[in-house]
Amino acid sequence: MDFDDTPEEAAFRAEARAWLDDNAKLKVEAEQRISVVGGYRDDPKSVAEAKRWQATLADAGWAAIHWPSAYGGRDATSLESTVLFEELARYDVPDTLFSIGVAMIGPTLIAHGSDAQKERYLPPMRRGEEIWCQLWSEPDAGSDLAALQARAERDGDEYVLQGQKVWTSGAHYCDYGLGIFRTDPSVPKHKGISCFIVDLRTPGITIRPLRQITGAAHFNEVFFDGARIPATNLVGDAQDGWRVARTTLMNERHATGSLGSTRSSFEALAGLAATPRADGTRPADDPLVRQRLARVFTLGRLFDLTNARVRTSMARGGIPGVEGSILKLAIAELGTLVADLGVDLLGQGGGLVGDDAPEAGRWPEALLGSFAMHIGGGTDEVQRNIIGEMVLGLPREPDLTRDVPFNAR
Repeated sequence: MDFDDTPEEAAFRAEARAWLDDNAKLKVEAEQRISVVGGYRDDPKSVAEAKRWQATLADAGWAAIHWPSAYGGRDATSLESTVLFEELARYDVPDTLFSIGVAMIGPTLIAHGSDAQKERYLPPMRRGEEIWCQLWSEPDAGSDLAALQARAERDGDEYVLQGQKVWTSGAHYCDYGLGIFRTDPSVPKHKGISCFIVDLRTPGITIRPLRQITGAAHFNEVFFDGARIPATNLVGDAQDGWRVARTTLMNERHATGSLGSTRSSFEALAGLAATPRADGTRPADDPLVRQRLARVFTLGRLFDLTNARVRTSMARGGIPGVEGSILKLAIAELGTLVADLGVDLLGQGGGLVGDDAPEAGRWPEALLGSFAMHIGGGTDEVQRNIIGEMVLGLPREPDLTRDVPFNAR
């Protein structure tokens, strides 16, 4: 592995850092949220601020740099995109609301969308004028996404949508969603799915935020009751939606796994452990606390080393593969370990939330939010299946319904 920037990477990093120094403020680490989900601020004021920042990035050529230049990107490599993400992480900027659209759905439309769809949707997506979500999971189709039951029925020049989606991140503030629906139940489940662009303001669509254990409502239920969309909103070919969806899923797993270095989280924990209690003792004086710190440090270091291996491969022209699932699984486990220890180190204060709580309540918020990372972007079990099959060579998970017509299951 190569831990140093290549000359090209160093020049790109310097360019990005110079622009960010002129246009953004560095983070004050003690004020940052630990929880990934807690970093989403979706009140109207925060959404407006995020849109302004996205437009600033776009005007300066720093938005969607991994897109082809024909669509407003910079033809950036995966490694250059990673470098920009690392630099953005150092600054206090609202960079989360557009991650689903720009990082996941944009590349899907570029790969599978029509020319008219690219022309209409990519520019406002890149500039942050329109926000996107994924209409993917359903109550009975989460880990086995191909078991989805929401349907789209052709009616002349329109499709009529019926059914329900759930756990849709950000649907309550989004303008559009990329959704997969069953269009032919007479064929096996993976073959009867089509993908559509859905205007969330369409009559017949109801969005209900789901209140989380953190008190926030980042996820949503979305109901379709005869919502009509133009047939031109079909992305790719009819009955080919699973192939389109896999493009998005690949981008999602890599994005959720590549979350930068874990060093700052460990340093925050070490600072808490070294802080004297009222009786003058320190949590770090307890050997069990030191053991838990060592475990966080070790797993964090392994995560960083795996990230470095991926970066080295990309620098040599490689394409990220199953490492995305490994990193996704590791960051979910690490997030829980970090938050759990942080709450314990605060003692009774670890049960308090709100701005007037110790450390502004960021540690209990992180613990309550950590459950989401074990589900979003593919559950831990799904990631283990992928790793088992693609790395260890284990047989596929048995699926007796895979080749059976969906309506005959």
